[in-house]
Amino acid sequence: MTDMHRSPTFLVDSNKQKGLLEEFQRREQHFTEEYQKNKPLCFSGRAFQQTHPAKVRMGYKDADATLTSPMLLGVCDGVSQLEEFGMDPSELPNELLKVCEELAMMQLMPDNLNKPSKDAYKGPISLLKEAYEETESMGSTTVLLAALDNSTRIHGKLHPMIAVLSIGDCELLMLRRTNGRQNALEAVFHTEMQRIDFNVQTPLQLARVDGRIDEDFDESIALEVIEKGSAVHCVSAYEGDVLVMGSDGVFDNLFLDEIVEICNEFIRPPTRQDFVPIPPGMLSQVAERIVRASHAKSDAKRGQFMDTPIGKGGKVDDTSVVVAEIVEWTDAHREIWSQVRRNRQWSSVLSCGGMQCGGPQNSCSACEADDADEVRTRSIRKRGAEPESEFESESEEEESNCVVL
Repeated sequence: MTDMHRSPTFLVDSNKQKGLLEEFQRREQHFTEEYQKNKPLCFSGRAFQQTHPAKVRMGYKDADATLTSPMLLGVCDGVSQLEEFGMDPSELPNELLKVCEELAMMQLMPDNLNKPSKDAYKGPISLLKEAYEETESMGSTTVLLAALDNSTRIHGKLHPMIAVLSIGDCELLMLRRTNGRQNALEAVFHTEMQRIDFNVQTPLQLARVDGRIDEDFDESIALEVIEKGSAVHCVSAYEGDVLVMGSDGVFDNLFLDEIVEICNEFIRPPTRQDFVPIPPGMLSQVAERIVRASHAKSDAKRGQFMDTPIGKGGKVDDTSVVVAEIVEWTDAHREIWSQVRRNRQWSSVLSCGGMQCGGPQNSCSACEADDADEVRTRSIRKRGAEPESEFESESEEEESNCVVL
């Protein structure tokens, strides 16, 4: 039973984090030269999150937050221990992703990329720094962002890339049909966890706290965590790629091949030669299945716990997943997101992973396949609730900081 109750993430002292930032820093670029179609891309995504029932019985609140939108995906895992200090651990993760979404709307939409602007996209580090500075909530959280950058060109041709920024132990797994459309999805890229002393309860964190926790806290430390401690990877993006982003409650409990197997169980090879987007409802099913499978690892079967990456039984934790497919950015997406920018009323609109693309008279193919799915622009704070998700995408990272591998 001791394995089953590895639960709360512990708050990490700011000064201890500061001395380890260079150890965690990554600036890497992974790209493939070939790109078949000169067209912008976006994310089509869904999210699912749920606290493990055993953690609910312990009285902890769901502190996770998720974001799905056409240009930006995100997962944040708040530190539950803050409840012991009278803080709501879900507030900073939710506010941070909300502001990131607003910035991505201004900086990363394909129609805005060639327009000179003081608000131009400068990479995920700059975006997260600006978002943090615009938030006010107290808390501490890990952060995982995936930004779709449609401005990158190789040999003069458009070559969209995904900038992945990670602080802490949320992880991203990219899947692709490397042997052709008629073959199974395979893992082609995977981020790494950032944990202090390799302890499953002490990930690198982005925080804002007051005297109840640290009288000497200064926000400059948090900005230094973003600038010097974040791991940034730039990865080629192709139509049909599938991204799985999850909190440590997923990747501590499931092996990578188990996640790939779940995806292939639901997302079958297409029967048509032309590309057809995955229905959003199916993405929701995959996300939910991954969460359920993660929780099952901590339930003893015939007195025995199952194997996990961190040992028998894994951990009971808040568990959140974003599952997204990379699809073409269409006129339908453009029309509805232009309307969003005009109205600034995102949460009231239905979505194909964020929004009903083009409305009922001009919906995209993914929406037509699943027009009953409802968008969710923000992560649901209610414990144990099943968040619906939305679409958004974001851009890329400062190329000057990338190392070509």
